[in-house]
Amino acid sequence: MKTIIGIDIGGSTTKIVGFYEDMSLIAPMSVRATDPLTSVYGAFGKFLSQNALELCDVEQIMITGVGSAYVDKPLYGRPCSHVGEFQCVGYGGIYLSKLEEAIVVSMGTGTSISHCAYPNTALHPTVTYLGGTGVGGGTLVGMSKKMLNMDSIEHIVALAKDGSLENVDLQIKDMTKKEILASNMTAANFGRVSDVTSRADLALGIINLVFETAGMMSIFAGRSYGIRDIVLTGNLTVLPQAEPIFAHLSEMFHVNFMIPEHSRYATVIGAALSYFDTIGVLPHE
Repeated sequence: MKTIIGIDIGGSTTKIVGFYEDMSLIAPMSVRATDPLTSVYGAFGKFLSQNALELCDVEQIMITGVGSAYVDKPLYGRPCSHVGEFQCVGYGGIYLSKLEEAIVVSMGTGTSISHCAYPNTALHPTVTYLGGTGVGGGTLVGMSKKMLNMDSIEHIVALAKDGSLENVDLQIKDMTKKEILASNMTAANFGRVSDVTSRADLALGIINLVFETAGMMSIFAGRSYGIRDIVLTGNLTVLPQAEPIFAHLSEMFHVNFMIPEHSRYATVIGAALSYFDTIGVLPHE
């Protein structure tokens, strides 16, 4: 069966996914290597092997990501096309969410925000890049390196499980005795740090700072379009702290933060989907 392959090439990690011609998704995977080219060739070969695919089965390869410039010729003779990363994020996010319209947020090294919608029952969505923030995974690692002497996200996340935001962040209830609905809203990130603040508290505080920044910016973006559905994608969505922090923001601001299945692979899924756009068909569930 003919297959469309999507590849998202990072600095040392490549994500890859496929769609059969009947529009069914082949489970995505990622491969790490010391450089982008080694990563992409390794990912491509492993993906074909694990899914019992032959080179002749690959109809088209759609490539995106910061390392995509390294691929300037067909991979093993199969045709390649380059796709803009913001378009891919939007396509992937709206596809995974099964929504008609949403704000799609990509939380990686930094954070990007887009508005995505299917206008007038069109086959493919429109994607409008709205901007973003430099606060993201890079912030998490950089702050942790200086404050905790740690730069492994896995270790930072594990440490944060024993942390308490009450020892890090200043909340509205800490500033007034009046009973108000937003009493547990953050008034100042790291505004309550003291001598009793533990390393675990700081780790959780850093993660919360990153998520709240991305969350509030996407809420403001949604308000400008009059929509409440916000789809979260990117590597940071798999952190265990993501679900409770965004659930809290959803409840507080009456929005719907969604972390769909395969959220960390939204960009590469969008890359593969962009091929169907070029031929006038796009999977839309």
